[in-house]
Amino acid sequence: MTSKNNALTLIAWCLILLLQNTTATAATETASPEKITHFEQLNLNNGLANTPPMGWSSWNNFGVEIDEQLLIETIDTMVANGMRDAGYIYVNLDDGWQRYKGSREDKPLEYDPEKFPRGIKYVADYAHSQGMKLGIYSGPGVDTCAGYTGSQGHEAEDAAMFASWGIDHLKYDACCSHEKEPANVVRDAFLSMSTALLDQQQDIVLHACHCGWTNIWEWGADIGANHWRIGQDISDDFDYPDNREDYYHDVLDMIDRGVELTPYTKPGQWNDFDMLIVGLNGVSKELVGAGASNIEYRTHFSMWSILSSPLLTGSDVRKLDDYTLETLTNHEVIALNQDALGLQAKKVKDEGDLEIYAKPLSDGSWAVALLNRGSTTAVMSLDWQQDLGLKWDSVTIRDLWQHQDVENDGVSYDVEVIGHEAKVLRIIKN
Repeated sequence: MTSKNNALTLIAWCLILLLQNTTATAATETASPEKITHFEQLNLNNGLANTPPMGWSSWNNFGVEIDEQLLIETIDTMVANGMRDAGYIYVNLDDGWQRYKGSREDKPLEYDPEKFPRGIKYVADYAHSQGMKLGIYSGPGVDTCAGYTGSQGHEAEDAAMFASWGIDHLKYDACCSHEKEPANVVRDAFLSMSTALLDQQQDIVLHACHCGWTNIWEWGADIGANHWRIGQDISDDFDYPDNREDYYHDVLDMIDRGVELTPYTKPGQWNDFDMLIVGLNGVSKELVGAGASNIEYRTHFSMWSILSSPLLTGSDVRKLDDYTLETLTNHEVIALNQDALGLQAKKVKDEGDLEIYAKPLSDGSWAVALLNRGSTTAVMSLDWQQDLGLKWDSVTIRDLWQHQDVENDGVSYDVEVIGHEAKVLRIIKN
């Protein structure tokens, strides 16, 4: 902290977050009747993902149409276009790498030799040689969401196999196999794989994917997960009426779903608002949605960053236009996501379509997002003393998309925010 006032402000903020834990728990009770206070407290921790994981995932754009060539080209592109150096180090295979469809009771879990003729370890070794990491996918059922063999009953065997391949990240997906199961059953299914991974010498980040059902944020950290989905799949939409197909959440839906979950995020354990849709432009092979505008995609990226969600992009990085690449590699915005304090921004002001989100950062500054959910331009005002509780008489305000400091009157900052835009600021005490 840069001053006594900064330290006191941070202490006060942390106390607020602790108090919010009670509120958030009460708010989520209605989402699932299976409260899990009866579970033994395990407090497993693999010591990984102290900042939200950043990288690429194959599912949104490619579905099961994945192979060695795609992975190698994706790695090479992310090195060449600056994404790796911006922090995107994970390249994650989703469902479809497996050889067999059908139940694990009938088929083994192996990689598809036609898609990966040199094996998964070859791809992992190549990723590591380029300063990147490789992720893979499985699930706790006898088969996966795409119908391939799963890991049920073979957790130790599969964890050892993944480790031998050099895998660095596992997306463990229970949304299809355990959709109707109670919390204790789902929790034990993830626990089996988590303990199996902890037994390996290889460090493997665990993504617990259960679509936010059974209040997974209440127990995900305890069983050693590094991030967990807070909702069902994201659609390629910024603001779509209701939920597409009574399932998919758009960008604003996801933000609303996570707004009360701030107490559950901390270094190594993250609320996951789902993969980034930036640059999909309505052509995803797997997601519904007509796409979003460049401004809406940029707002989506800004909000995921300040909310400390993992940043796993799902677009075809080999075909990014300049604007989309600039969005994904804005170092100043990414820094809010990767800040060492590991806090999720809290909504500090709500005036209908106009919302302000904010969080303190490890250097004593504050990150602020001015979000205009509406479709028309509006003037938004930030009063850092009233809205953030900062007793600062003079500040520097930096616009992180303009990459420049902006003038303020010493009391507040007023700015026009167009429809579906988020202005992202860093507030620094002078």
